[in-house]
Amino acid sequence: MGKQLPASELKRNESLTVVDNRTGKEYTVPITHNSIPANFFKGIRAAAGPNDRPEDETERGLRVADRGFLNTAVMESHITYIDGDNGVLRYRGYPIEQLAERSSFLEVSYLLIYGALPSASQLSHFTSEVLLHGPIHSDAEGFFRAFRYDAHPMSMLTSAFAYLGSYYGEANPSLQGQDLFTKAAKGDSAALQNMDRQIFRLIGKATTLAAMAYRIRQGRDFVVPPTGMSYTESFLYQLDHLSPTDHLSELKPHPVLAKALDILFILHADHEMNASSTTVLQTGSSLPDPFSAVAAGCASLYGPLHGGANEAVIRMLVSIGSPKNVPAFLEAVKKRQKVLSGFGHRVYKTSDPRSFIIRKVADEVFAVTGRDPLLDTAMALHDAALNDDYFISRKLAPNVDFWSGLIYRAMGFPMDFFPVLFVVPRVVGWVAHWRQMMLSPSGVKIWRPRQLYLGPSTRDYVPLEERTGSLQVGIGMEPSVIEHSGMTKRRKLAEAAGKIKSKL
Repeated sequence: MGKQLPASELKRNESLTVVDNRTGKEYTVPITHNSIPANFFKGIRAAAGPNDRPEDETERGLRVADRGFLNTAVMESHITYIDGDNGVLRYRGYPIEQLAERSSFLEVSYLLIYGALPSASQLSHFTSEVLLHGPIHSDAEGFFRAFRYDAHPMSMLTSAFAYLGSYYGEANPSLQGQDLFTKAAKGDSAALQNMDRQIFRLIGKATTLAAMAYRIRQGRDFVVPPTGMSYTESFLYQLDHLSPTDHLSELKPHPVLAKALDILFILHADHEMNASSTTVLQTGSSLPDPFSAVAAGCASLYGPLHGGANEAVIRMLVSIGSPKNVPAFLEAVKKRQKVLSGFGHRVYKTSDPRSFIIRKVADEVFAVTGRDPLLDTAMALHDAALNDDYFISRKLAPNVDFWSGLIYRAMGFPMDFFPVLFVVPRVVGWVAHWRQMMLSPSGVKIWRPRQLYLGPSTRDYVPLEERTGSLQVGIGMEPSVIEHSGMTKRRKLAEAAGKIKSKL
């Protein structure tokens, strides 16, 4: 009998065989990197069946439906790898645990953007350029002061990134030509230099804009980024500096807080194809300036399902009140009466690897700032959930947001500033993915997904006077009746009174 070869020596047929039961035809789909090309299915066609509508476009080939992009790879990337089943996160191949322990945020930024850890001279050059581009035009003061005193800092920051683009016409493909950045993929050194200049600006000014959004809420003047400080030290200084006569004006921020923020920035720098990174790339695919793309990412991160998770954790802990209320809260969660924030993750099916790192950081911060009253409740919730079969079976383990909110709270940041502290480091991930897209050898294609149209088929227009009764019935099928107050209410009352008078 023949000897069976080891699996490693067998030559596999890297393909998928698909049989279309509508036609009986068989198709062979190539498999590359454990993926199949969605475009292949456009070639699988059939005649329209009795249950098909013209809008189903059956004769034009199959479409691939993936609501929420649960299993769709939109691009090839070399930046971040996540193994959600085993709790693995790597930047350019380096485990997040090693980078958080041994690296710095700007060194990790270099790694994410350029693909390798820098030499001493490369890191010095990169750091110098980023910090050099921290200051912003003095006109920005008027821009920020135009916001209401109670404006959300994320609204200000999102607007500010778009506003930045108005300063740099040389970074706008709409003004300079659509191949302004993409020609860098063909070796155009000027295009590459222009691209990197905008990256320096975005990373350097991210802390400046964030600090301005913070200080406008405090009613304080803005601070020019200092020299001789690290990235996170400079950020904390801009947040807290009082005036040139401040007796602490020459002191650096507390080293434990600066280091903690640096580690948090590393952990939040990138996370593969998350909602905001995908938004940046979706926007970037139409070739706007990078400031507009980053503003779009900022708006995406603003949503409570993305950047607001750590704020939700704090609100949850406050609502629980004390450790003794944890059992009742978890029972309410099981009955779907309450929401458990800070546990589980769209990607990770086991523990979030960042949560172990951040737990240690939390202890170091609390040793300096003092113990947060919510910590006892957080620990009780943490331990109870991890020992409850209900949550274990559903793989609901603490994620990075569970601890980061407690750290930010201990450091004195207001809750609505938490998403801003997420945006500042994530700018690095956004520009890394944007740069990778611009340097794609095959060029940039605009992202244009398909849809499954389930609306009405062809209808003929009916003149207004011939329409009778309610044409549509159901929730959301007609404009809502809005309750008015103030000036609008008084004007409507005056208008109604005027109509009554005219009839008399």
